[in-house]
Amino acid sequence: MTDRDGPSGRSVRVVTAGRDIDDALAIRRQVFIVEQHVPEELEYDGLDAGATHYLCSLDGRAIGTARVRCADGTAKIERVAVLADHRRDGVGRHLMEVVLSDLRHQEVTTIALASQTYAQDFYRGLGFVPVGDEFEDAGIPHISMVLRVRD
Repeated sequence: MTDRDGPSGRSVRVVTAGRDIDDALAIRRQVFIVEQHVPEELEYDGLDAGATHYLCSLDGRAIGTARVRCADGTAKIERVAVLADHRRDGVGRHLMEVVLSDLRHQEVTTIALASQTYAQDFYRGLGFVPVGDEFEDAGIPHISMVLRVRD
C-alpha cells in the first residue's frame, strides 16, 4: 500500500520495520504508557512482529498509529493512538478509514476491537456496535465492539 493522503496534508501508510515502526511504538509509549499509565509489559505484548502497523503522519511527523492482527476471518484492530495535540483534528477518523478500507479488501468477515469506553461513540460512528459487558484492561474500562464486513 502506498501513502494515502487525507485532509490537511495527512498521510497514512503501512509500516513494517526501521524508523517507521519505531515512530509507531513511540506514539504508543506516549499515549498508553506515559498518559494513561499502562504498564510497559502490557503495552509491548510481543504481538507486534506478526501484526500490520499503520502510521499517520503530518508534514513528515508521525502523529497516529494502529495495529491490526488477522486470524480465522476476523481482523482485530488494536493500539489505536493519536498524539494529544492532534486529537479532535480528524486524525483518528482518517487513520481508521484507511485501516477499514484495507480490511474490506481482505478475506475478513468481521472486524473487532476493544474500545476504551469513553471512545465507543467514535467507533460507533464508523459502524462498530458494542457486544458484551464492559471490562477492565490495564485498569481502563473497555467495551468489545464489532463491525460485520460480509457474511
